[in-house]
Amino acid sequence: MASLGEDSGYVPYTAFSAKQSFIDENPDTIQSFVNALQKGMDYVQSHSPEEIAKAIEPQFPESDLETITTIVTRYYDQDTWKENLIFEKSSFELLQDILESAGELEKRAPYEELVTTTYAEAAAK
Repeated sequence: MASLGEDSGYVPYTAFSAKQSFIDENPDTIQSFVNALQKGMDYVQSHSPEEIAKAIEPQFPESDLETITTIVTRYYDQDTWKENLIFEKSSFELLQDILESAGELEKRAPYEELVTTTYAEAAAK
């Protein structure tokens, strides 16, 4: 038995969407939001599982620090977290493969029409 996180590749379980009109009218807001998320990604890359667990502990009042540390360590060891928020085409295709095989996707969507990496690329610099 293997971990799905280890064997699947980077599956974009979390993504954010906005109407094109909102993006066009609020590029600074979009960039600030993505910059804040990247700051969290940078924190995860530069801190130990113990430090990460302690930082997020208040968000999980039903769990003790040891359990949170165990979970974070598992994610850390599996390299679950990417270094940046850039939504690569390969990850988009993998997500569609998963949805398709589960019978949840009738028609594949074109990456180039739905995904912009401009803000994530700027935040990663």
